[in-house]
Amino acid sequence: MVKAFSLSLFASVVALAATTKAEPEHRILYHDPAVYSAWPAIARADNGDLVLSFIRTEQHMSPNGAVTLMRSSDNGRTWSEPVNAVDTPLDDREGGLTVAPGGELLLHVRSVFWKPETYDALGPEAYPRPMLERWMDEVAQPEYLAAADQDGSHLYSSDDYGKSWTHVGWGPDSIHGGVTLQDGSLLVTAYREVGDSIRIYRANNSRSEWKHVLTVDSPSAPNLRFGEPHVAQMPSGRIVIMTRATARPYDDRQKNLFLWQIYSDDNGASWSDPIPTPMMGFPPHLLVLSDGRLLCSYGRRAAPFGQRVMISKDGITWNHAAEITLRDDAPNHDLGYPVSIETMPGEILTFYYQKPDWNPANKHDHTSAIYQTRWSLPE
Repeated sequence: MVKAFSLSLFASVVALAATTKAEPEHRILYHDPAVYSAWPAIARADNGDLVLSFIRTEQHMSPNGAVTLMRSSDNGRTWSEPVNAVDTPLDDREGGLTVAPGGELLLHVRSVFWKPETYDALGPEAYPRPMLERWMDEVAQPEYLAAADQDGSHLYSSDDYGKSWTHVGWGPDSIHGGVTLQDGSLLVTAYREVGDSIRIYRANNSRSEWKHVLTVDSPSAPNLRFGEPHVAQMPSGRIVIMTRATARPYDDRQKNLFLWQIYSDDNGASWSDPIPTPMMGFPPHLLVLSDGRLLCSYGRRAAPFGQRVMISKDGITWNHAAEITLRDDAPNHDLGYPVSIETMPGEILTFYYQKPDWNPANKHDHTSAIYQTRWSLPE
């Protein structure tokens, strides 16, 4: 009887351990107090490495950003030191990642040519005047001016798992990257080309022409504009595009800024009208889970500030009651752009940026850090 009881107890403990989920594990991957680090993207290379891109720059609007990469060969337990993948004379930012067929990795980079008059028009509430004057001098230097024709969106390619990059040419702007569809073609969503709309582009491969598929206009409400979309294709073939809705005039702390989506069930031949979701925050990142469901990550810039996710079985229906809060302890609204990847069935890594600390008395405190949260899907 004692032996039977012990075995039964052991089985109960094993069952309990199997269903008990650990608390989310937060850690800082990169922080330099003199650097504004933001806007991550994530991909798994063909050799199994996780490749994380983000931007290192002096301030949000400074003219000297570089696209930075870190890599992990053990599912995010340890990471390499950061290295610059793209650092031109211009302000290189975003760094979206697309996994293409054959193991090729694509890096989408927006290089920005800033003008002195842009900085001159900013008031002291934005940045200290000496900093603005230093930037005005920087963008007036010969090397910077000589690169003016490189302003715009570029595509880089890697055939060694993201260790080195070759400039392919112009390509669609994409903050998180695109997707390889089930037919082998590439689909990327861009947002800076036509006013307040997003655009969908398709290509047979990274060296072929990017053909414009569709322009999705912002909703008729005059106080919203679309931007920063992301795309995924579910096992059923359904393609889902989620997009941020930004307030006009700009105010990222409003509580009516919900994500919108469109979808296609015929491999992109036709698309639904844009529809709002119950997810308040931005911008979206979509991940198809190993069980076929769709996970959307987004940052919340209205108090309480932090990172959220929501999961859908069909990619259309989202249950607000099942919203998952990864954390709600960020010190202010300068945060987000979370991206997620599944390391094993049910285990997720989510990457994002926020401030490790903040002094409200210092309105020019713009330093930020890149974080990783390891968490488990609910049963």
